[in-house]
Amino acid sequence: MTEAPVGTSSPRSRENTRARLMAAASEVFAESGLDGASVEAISERAGFTRGAFYSNFATKEELFAGMMQRVSEQKLERVSSRIRELEDEGAAQASPADIVMRVLDLEGEDRAGIVLMSEIRTNAMRDRRLASAYLEWQEAMVERVTGIIADLATRYGLRLRLPAADAARLLIQNWDSAAVHAVIADLDADATLRLVAERTALLASAIADGPID
Repeated sequence: MTEAPVGTSSPRSRENTRARLMAAASEVFAESGLDGASVEAISERAGFTRGAFYSNFATKEELFAGMMQRVSEQKLERVSSRIRELEDEGAAQASPADIVMRVLDLEGEDRAGIVLMSEIRTNAMRDRRLASAYLEWQEAMVERVTGIIADLATRYGLRLRLPAADAARLLIQNWDSAAVHAVIADLDADATLRLVAERTALLASAIADGPID
C-alpha cells in the first residue's frame, strides 16, 4: 500500500494518483454502488491509503464530481474524433441520421461508466450537495453538445426544428436512456453500440432536416 506525499508530489504525480483513484472508484461503484463504496475500498483497490485519498479529494462527493467530468470528457472526445474523421471523408449531402450514425459508429459505451452515471443520478435525488454538482456538470455537457450540434448544422447545411440547446438536451437524455436500457437488458458492447446509435439517429431525424439545397 502506498501513499502519495502531501505537499511534495509533482503535478503529474498528483494527476496520476487522482486518475488511479477514479479508475478504482469506477470499479468499486459498479460492484457495490455509491453507498456501498467506502473510501477504504476505493483506496485499497487503487493501491493507496486513506491518507492518499484525502490528500486528493475532500469527500466522496468531490470524487463523484471528478468522475462525472472524466466520463463526459472521454465520451465527448470520442465524438469529436469521429467528427474530425467525418470531415476528412466529406459528407456534404448526408442526412442527419447518416451523420449521427457515422459519428457514433465507432463510439463505445463502457458498462461501468453507464452504471456509474445512473448511480450518481439516483444519489443526486437524495443528496443536495451531489445534486448541485450533478446539475452543474449536466449544464456543462449541454453547452458542449450544443456547440457540436450548431457546428454540424452549419457545416452540413442542416435545418434544426428547435434551438440547438433543446436539441442537445433531448439527444443527451435519449443517449442516456438507451445506454441504461442496454445495461438492464444485459446487451454486449456491440449490441449496446447499435442500440445507442440507432435511437440517437432516429431522434436526429426528428429534430433536423437534411442539407439545405
